[in-house]
Amino acid sequence: MDAQIKRGLLDICVLASIKYDDSYGYKIIKDIKPYLTISESTLYPILRRLEEQGCLTVRSAEHNGRLRKYYHITDSGQKKLEVFAGEWKEIMSIYDYVTRECDEE
Repeated sequence: MDAQIKRGLLDICVLASIKYDDSYGYKIIKDIKPYLTISESTLYPILRRLEEQGCLTVRSAEHNGRLRKYYHITDSGQKKLEVFAGEWKEIMSIYDYVTRECDEE
């Protein structure tokens, strides 16, 4: 898969994983795992980039004696998901065109 397309899809998957509830790195990886494989070394740069873009915020809270970072989707992140959903319809239309069976008449 093209690296740029994959990068964009990973960003969307990370945002989708925190769409309803704040979450932390390990749980995000676990939640995404049924759909795609993502490592910590891939996830944390994505989280930093999304934070820099204003798509999520980060807060630290103590858990079992250690600080854990929790990620929260912002209105900007929600908007990014909405835009993706609209664009996905166009992508699927292109996919249908590219993979269509040729009619032999």
